[in-house]
Amino acid sequence: MTIRALFPTLLYEADLGDEALLATLAHSIRSLAQDDTAGRRWSRDHGYKGYTSYASLADLPRRDPAFADLAKLLVRHATTFAAELAFDLAAKPKLDSLWVNLLKSGGQHSGHIHPHSILSGTLYVEVPANAGAIRFEDPRLASQMAAPARRADAPDDRRAFVTVTPRPGQLLLWESYLRHEVLPGTAKADRLSISFNFA
Repeated sequence: MTIRALFPTLLYEADLGDEALLATLAHSIRSLAQDDTAGRRWSRDHGYKGYTSYASLADLPRRDPAFADLAKLLVRHATTFAAELAFDLAAKPKLDSLWVNLLKSGGQHSGHIHPHSILSGTLYVEVPANAGAIRFEDPRLASQMAAPARRADAPDDRRAFVTVTPRPGQLLLWESYLRHEVLPGTAKADRLSISFNFA
């Protein structure tokens, strides 16, 4: 008898390994949260508990050298992941968008995908204890109809949902079709992260 794994969903995890860059990025995120009135307005109008530059600033790597340094690192990681995924690309993946998130206690982000992208990800800059985790959904979930629930000890690749509790400096990358959400946390301090897409 043979059992083969078909159509796996891969999650790339790495440690940024640059404490000085993380500290600079944290400072930049807090400065943006104070200075970006359009981003604060968008966050308020859309019920985002905290601040995001998602709809207001599209040029962070040109604005701030720390984001330019980060962009170079992200391209290297995305290139490694694309090779692992066996993507047949004529060039390296292109960093298409990058935005910052400052999530307050209790804040969350409902389930979503990132259309028009091939890879998406998040770098966790500051993650206080009890901050919101990220949860990924099996992309086959809607097709499973009468599938029974999985045992509590099921490995990650057989679960309907997999939750990752982030840590500072952790970088996650996934294919952009993978539905994910940020669960509400109870941390007293802000959760700082940087999200991005590759085309």
